[in-house]
Amino acid sequence: MDNNDLTEKCIAEQRVYSGKFISVNRDTVELPNGKTSIREIVRHSGAVAIVPEHEGKIIMVRQYRYALAKETLEIPAGKMDPGEDPETCALRELREETGYQGELNYLGSFYTSPGFTDEMIHIYRAQHLSWSPLDCDDDEFLNVVAVPREQALQMAGSSGFFDAKTAIGLLLAL
Repeated sequence: MDNNDLTEKCIAEQRVYSGKFISVNRDTVELPNGKTSIREIVRHSGAVAIVPEHEGKIIMVRQYRYALAKETLEIPAGKMDPGEDPETCALRELREETGYQGELNYLGSFYTSPGFTDEMIHIYRAQHLSWSPLDCDDDEFLNVVAVPREQALQMAGSSGFFDAKTAIGLLLAL
């Protein structure tokens, strides 16, 4: 066994669920030591998150998150459609969720939880905003909230948000 090679090789791939946003695989892998193990993987097409800045405030969205059974305050975000590039998705999501359009600046990307999913989120800053709304998704209900820049940064640094993309996006942008 080569101690430097940590690669796990897929022996068998089994799709156990396919849904609107995710699919789930139960894969059998060969470990570096030759033994086998099971990996349950959530497959996701990727997402974007946007930090919109307007007149010294961060434009955020308050929405109910069923999985958490509570409302959250987040930066606008959304899933990429098949074949959609991240920047196009970010422009669309910004308009759908906040009603604004603007100039985007790429800040970085990160895997949300690489132990069990391949979901990657691409973060953008949006500036020079102008009003240009698009309709929200039929199953999406949210309120737009303008948070003073310093307050948003303070909340990001003190775990004032429930989701990682908001904290990471704000820390990258501010």
